[in-house]
Formats: sequence, C-alpha cells, structure tokens
Amino acid sequence: MVCLWAVLAVAWSPAASSAAADASKPKSTLLRCEPVYMPARSVWVREVEMVAESGHLKQLLIDGQAVYTFSVQGSTVFTSLDNERIQIDFAQRSWRSDFRGLATGEGRCELQEPLARGGEVPAS
Repeated sequence: MVCLWAVLAVAWSPAASSAAADASKPKSTLLRCEPVYMPARSVWVREVEMVAESGHLKQLLIDGQAVYTFSVQGSTVFTSLDNERIQIDFAQRSWRSDFRGLATGEGRCELQEPLARGGEVPAS
C-alpha cells in the first residue's frame, strides 16, 4: 500500500530541496479530475485542492468549496460534498463517487501546475 504523502512527495519535489524553514509552511496540491457520471454519461471537470502543513492534510477543497470532513486511508481520501460521497486515490490518480445510489462517477485525475501563489497558502 502506498502512503498518500509518498505520492504527494513527487508533486512537491521542488519544495523538497528548499530550506528546512519552508517545511512548516502550508503547501497546496491541485488535481484536475474528469469523472464520467452515469447513467447520464456526462463528464464533469472537478478541481481538487489539498492543503498540507507539516506533513498533515489540513484542508481539502473540491471545486473551490472546503469539505466539512475527510478521512485518509493509505493513498485514498474519503469525503463527501453535498449529496455526493467521494473517493480520490492519489496513487492511481482516480476519482470515484456515488450520489446515494442514484448516480455514480468514475474518472481519472491529473496533477496540475502549482497554484498562482507558488503552491503556498497565505496565512489567514
């Protein structure tokens, strides 16, 4: 089983060579996911942003909305947004979701370029 942080280390590799003081700064990783929702067979582009600080996932945003709660198991993040239960596997770069049995979504995710703010989250 691959650890989520090992997978994200590739995304943050330029930051790995920076000074130790930068290690405690919040880092942001952006994914672009394209799940196909059935039974309508429609493709929705979804944006997933993960904010980590000191090696811990602090915040997860989907389409710009912060999710209320999430769980990390290995390389997979489990969460929900509105009526959609979502699983994002960072090792396989895949998205799976379920609208309480009424519809399902599956698709691939791609790592995006660092955010305009340089991959760092401003202090709030």
